[in-house]
Amino acid sequence: ITAEEVQLLYPGNKQSFRVKGVLNGVAIHQQALMPMGEGAFILPLNADLRKQLGVRLGYTVQGSLEKDATPVALSTDLLACLADEPEALAFFKSLTPGHQRYFSGWIDGAKTDATKARRIALTVQATARKMGYSEMIREEQARRKQQKEL
Repeated sequence: ITAEEVQLLYPGNKQSFRVKGVLNGVAIHQQALMPMGEGAFILPLNADLRKQLGVRLGYTVQGSLEKDATPVALSTDLLACLADEPEALAFFKSLTPGHQRYFSGWIDGAKTDATKARRIALTVQATARKMGYSEMIREEQARRKQQKEL
């Protein structure tokens, strides 16, 4: 997407942002436009969306886009627990929306209530210690590995 087109969507912006619209007749929303340099942006398409659009590498798509200002819903259970821990909540809110979604998606992806509760507890503890998602996951993996060795 050219620099001129991006400036029509989000004047003055040079960072990644979300868009919605229609591509090849398929409605999209909350898709990230990412900077490529010199003002141009790219719209990465995952395999599922490429299949829906009927495109492969090198194909061109037709459509219209607009900035998507719709807030992404975060886990209400996580937000309720973070509300009880002001320092954890403050750190969580300081994270980019994308990093907040990593935590929220991981929690909402739990298949059982017990797993969801454990993930919420880990997230609250990690954010209270000012840890990002990847740091928390690495620490948890190391802890589990150490437990197996005992």
